[in-house]
Amino acid sequence: MEDLFAEQQAGSYQPLAARMRPRQLSDYIGQSHLVGDGRPLRRMVETGHCHSFILWGPPGVGKTTFAQLLSHALDAQFIELSAVMSGVKDIRAAVDQAKQMRMMRDVQTVLFVDEVHRFNKSQQDAFLPYIEDGTFLFIGATTENPAFELNSALLSRARVYRLKTPSVDDIKVVLQRALADSERGIAQAGLQLSDNDLSILAQAADGDIRRGLNFLEILSDFVEPGVPVTHEHLEDVLGGSVRRFDRGGDAFYDQISAFHKSVRGSSPDGALYWMARMLDGGCDPLYIARRLLAIASEDIGNADPRALQIGLNAWDIFERVGPGEGNRAIAQAAVYMACAPKSNAVYKAFNQAMSDVSSQPSYEVPVHLRNAPTALAKNMGHGETYRYAHNEEHAYAAGENYLPEEVSQVRYYHPSERGLEKKIADKLEWLSDLDASSLIKRYPEDH
Repeated sequence: MEDLFAEQQAGSYQPLAARMRPRQLSDYIGQSHLVGDGRPLRRMVETGHCHSFILWGPPGVGKTTFAQLLSHALDAQFIELSAVMSGVKDIRAAVDQAKQMRMMRDVQTVLFVDEVHRFNKSQQDAFLPYIEDGTFLFIGATTENPAFELNSALLSRARVYRLKTPSVDDIKVVLQRALADSERGIAQAGLQLSDNDLSILAQAADGDIRRGLNFLEILSDFVEPGVPVTHEHLEDVLGGSVRRFDRGGDAFYDQISAFHKSVRGSSPDGALYWMARMLDGGCDPLYIARRLLAIASEDIGNADPRALQIGLNAWDIFERVGPGEGNRAIAQAAVYMACAPKSNAVYKAFNQAMSDVSSQPSYEVPVHLRNAPTALAKNMGHGETYRYAHNEEHAYAAGENYLPEEVSQVRYYHPSERGLEKKIADKLEWLSDLDASSLIKRYPEDH
């Protein structure tokens, strides 16, 4: 079997990021919640007791690397498919290869599927019988939320592990290792980098270890050995995006925090100042636009729903007209959101609903809310007693309930008394009064 961690052949070229790929768990940076002592993925490697799983995380955090580490630890055959390039024919070929290795050599196979969310339903379903019968250990990698992008049948057979974006300090550790490694790294390049220089490269990598190593390799290509790295060198490598706020290490995150808190705290002047500081340091304006959209949902919500649209409009304007006018559009959105009424009621309600769903049983959909597309479903009473709101007085089915009976009394959304939410609160109170006075109750024992 081919050794996945074999040395590169003489004369062949591998990028620094490929050469520095971890060979053991102790080299695996940034995912201590999964590979730290006693954590689930470390136990899997150490004990060899494995199950199929999905690795969910942003690019460059080490999904492929962990799959290879696990395969190596199991002394298993490693097969990699990309959902972007592969089809059902490739899946069948991988299945045949896995079966052959098990029958002829009694060797386990790890099948790694990158970007698994790009496979359609039938392609995802093609894996199911072979996961169940142990033909291979299935590892899927995705940058998208598996709950929305993967079939429930596949998710029921594969546990999901969430990989975090590596911190600036995590990326600095990897860069320092590459600088000191004379076998696989670039110690021979003799780069003279200060801690501040490393911080700048790590910040610019934006959570992508692979990108950070690529920056370092480019830097080593045109800085002569023994020559100190200058600010100009970094600007050349990063395309002129060396940020002055990076010089303080965590200053970038402090400034983003100050910007967010200024908008949340209804200070348009603070919002403009910190936005200007970040732009002056070379921050991508769309990073600020993305943060504004998060603020519109998290801190303003239904107190002023227009904030979301204004944030989207500012983003669209920037992409249409460029930085000059586009920056002003983002500034306009920031000022609007700073002045808007604030409410985190939706944010809190959604978090509570997610917490309840994850900790409670999967209650069945009430019969009156079920779909009835077939005669069988209709005979089972699906949707039979559903009350069509438009046919009711005030277009509201007073006394109806839209939750499972077990949680029929739960209330998640509590509107604030600010902005539009005050009117929403009044509306919900009026509807609650209609429920209380209705003679029709879906779950009368609860009233």
